Amino acid sequence: MSYVHGHHATVLSSHQWRTVENSAAYLAELLRPGATVLDVGCGPGTITAGLAERVAPGRVTGVDAAASVLDEARRTAGDRNVEFAVADVHALGFADGSFDVVHAHQVLQHVADPVRALREMRRVCRPGGIVAAREADFGTMAWYPNPPGMDAWRPVYYRTARDGGGEPDAGRRLVSWAREAGFTDVTASASAWCYSTPEEREWWSESWGGRMLRSSVADRAVAGGHATREELAEIYAGWKAWAAAEDGWYSVTHGEIICRR
Repeated sequence: MSYVHGHHATVLSSHQWRTVENSAAYLAELLRPGATVLDVGCGPGTITAGLAERVAPGRVTGVDAAASVLDEARRTAGDRNVEFAVADVHALGFADGSFDVVHAHQVLQHVADPVRALREMRRVCRPGGIVAAREADFGTMAWYPNPPGMDAWRPVYYRTARDGGGEPDAGRRLVSWAREAGFTDVTASASAWCYSTPEEREWWSESWGGRMLRSSVADRAVAGGHATREELAEIYAGWKAWAAAEDGWYSVTHGEIICRR
């Protein structure tokens, strides 16, 4: 399957914002200098670079299915202790037990077989190592106020993502998937992103409202019969009305797992 979101600027703006601090805090305290880390679905490398700083002089490898985004990842990493490669999480090209830590952020919700992906992440993790994953749960997203158009975006996205083989409610399924993948020592947690300042609302509305209008999500929604261009324009208008509200607030809850190998 191909990545439903694609790499339009509206999508990459969200990826580029992510850091260890705001997206992998549950894992940060477990990282140790000298550890080897595999960052699966690294995208533009902003989390990858943060992982590298925490495990230096250890080695970090970032992999992504899209070769086009890795050039930006290399620029982000600079001269840090990181290397990048194209790879499919369902069939990682590394030997058994190659890494101390295997990490994935917002990956399992997009793949065809998340259990198989976790099994493969487990395979390349050394005995005693950690497999960590964090996924949004779209069903738990909450916002206020709720102008016309905002209610429509989530059902359209659900249909579009699932038509592409993904699962938007991945956060709540992580423990189940991990146990099915063979892990018996699983620690679960949850955390949230929250957007409420004028700057945050404007940026988030362009990232999500914008991708419902201009990204691969929009193209797939129309091609799949899940929405018309006119309906997507109404959804975008709803996002912008939400962003303009002085009391606007938005929360994105995530599931997280630490799996001991």
